[in-house]
Amino acid sequence: MQWTKLNEQTVYANRWFSVNLADVVLPDGRHLDHFLIRLRPVAVATVVNAANEVLLLWRHRFITDSWGWELAAGVVEDGEDISVAAARELEEETGWRPGPLRHLMSVEPSNGLTDARHHIYWADEGKFVGPPVDDFESDRREWVPLKLVPDMVARGEVPAANMAAALLLLHHLRLGQDSVPRHDRA
Repeated sequence: MQWTKLNEQTVYANRWFSVNLADVVLPDGRHLDHFLIRLRPVAVATVVNAANEVLLLWRHRFITDSWGWELAAGVVEDGEDISVAAARELEEETGWRPGPLRHLMSVEPSNGLTDARHHIYWADEGKFVGPPVDDFESDRREWVPLKLVPDMVARGEVPAANMAAALLLLHHLRLGQDSVPRHDRA
């Protein structure tokens, strides 16, 4: 059931992404013109403090006209180490400089349309260094108890799938099974 790409050409490109058209052969031999979006890697980061609170941004996304909680994120610059980009984005968007970052996960948020890869990092300590340089990125920044994350995700307050996955994994790693109500356990 593997699809085979015969060729690919760029239809449009800028510094953030390119829109390409690929000639793809399906398993039954038919050809399909398939659009795809090629993106630069995205670095994501947050801090979980000693009180098991996670640093989040409350922001509006005009494309979907929705509000939601997110982690600081941005494009990795050419030649930049991904973990360095994650630390940079966290500081620019929140004003917090993370301690040593640990890789949490890498995900492909929409691999049927794009080659985007989001690399998510976290630290268990951080230092406030001043107001965020990119304060336009969010309406506010807050420390949110990790124990609230599953309900926030269920209510749709974390609409981005990559952010929801990362927060649920952090919840699991830091709080484990003890945080799940008895009636919800399998």
